Amino acid sequence: MKALSDAALHALAEDIRGWAHDLGFDAIGISATDLSEAALALRKWLQQGWHGEMDFMDRHVQERTHPELLVPDTVRVISVRLGYWRDSGAGALETLRDPEKAYIARYALGRDYHRPMRRRLQKLADQITESVGPFSYRAFTDSAPVMEKPLGQHAGLGWLGKNTNLIDPKTGSWFFLGELYTDLPLPVDTPHSDHCGSCSRCAVACPTGALDTPYQLDARRCIAYLTIEHKSAIPESLRAMIGNRIFGCDDCQLVCPHNDSPGAGDELFSPRHGLEQADLVDLFNWSPKEFERYTTGSALRRLGYERWMRNLAVALGNGVPDEMVKKALQARLGKISDMVDEHINWALRRLNGHPDSATQTRGC
Repeated sequence: MKALSDAALHALAEDIRGWAHDLGFDAIGISATDLSEAALALRKWLQQGWHGEMDFMDRHVQERTHPELLVPDTVRVISVRLGYWRDSGAGALETLRDPEKAYIARYALGRDYHRPMRRRLQKLADQITESVGPFSYRAFTDSAPVMEKPLGQHAGLGWLGKNTNLIDPKTGSWFFLGELYTDLPLPVDTPHSDHCGSCSRCAVACPTGALDTPYQLDARRCIAYLTIEHKSAIPESLRAMIGNRIFGCDDCQLVCPHNDSPGAGDELFSPRHGLEQADLVDLFNWSPKEFERYTTGSALRRLGYERWMRNLAVALGNGVPDEMVKKALQARLGKISDMVDEHINWALRRLNGHPDSATQTRGC
């Protein structure tokens, strides 16, 4: 590809915005590759051990913080935003407050975003190639050591809030991120300024205190980490605080004032199989084959059946001491694994009036 003039690069950047919009992306921004400030924060976070069992965060730190080391010749990052299903928050809050219902993070109710978003990024790259000829690029959708939130902030897609999510002042934080690393020296966008101010709603709402330090997340206490990334037994002191959340947690987003406006993201991510209103007992009664069938093409599949049942046992233990619930728990003892049995026995103790010392005193 021949070198492009500044005027041609500016025109190309505007074309890319138009193409991205036509592909269904909500927003697009362009940034340089300097992540020195984010690198310092990452290293401090890792040194504190706040990444828990996520050992992958401690690998490839240099590539994570230096895009040009991950993809040689990278000088710009094109970041895109894609909204997922959301409502005004009322439905989510009603589910959270119903001890018989299962709460699943809103992003995981529909189709897994990785492949659809990557396909759209590839189409965007194809349109750029058609316009200027072959160029160097690589598309990412949470698929490599990429610091997508700091890059998104630098690209003007939002600011990193006290809950560590990327937040847009108008549309909030209910979106996925994707990136194109490229050698095209495109003009960069202006980063967003911080709009959190003195607000502390997210920290107050967090059931486990994982956000007690503003702008930092102690993943070891985060319900999203505990129910998704954590591979072993959930610490007993935190189980009661999980409530009915069986996959992820949206509490810090549900209370964020920038998420107040109702809206709808891409229809591709609309809820499937009635999971937004599913009963805990019904899900706990799924066989391994039913789990496979109902989680096909879903982010839920990454849990595997064992951790799915672990999470459900905890949620049932935090619910109503109904005889049907107790029978469902007892019927699974010795059927799955020792880890699941541990959580089932914990749940039965609670339902039989012998709770542990932890109580849920925070949250939405």
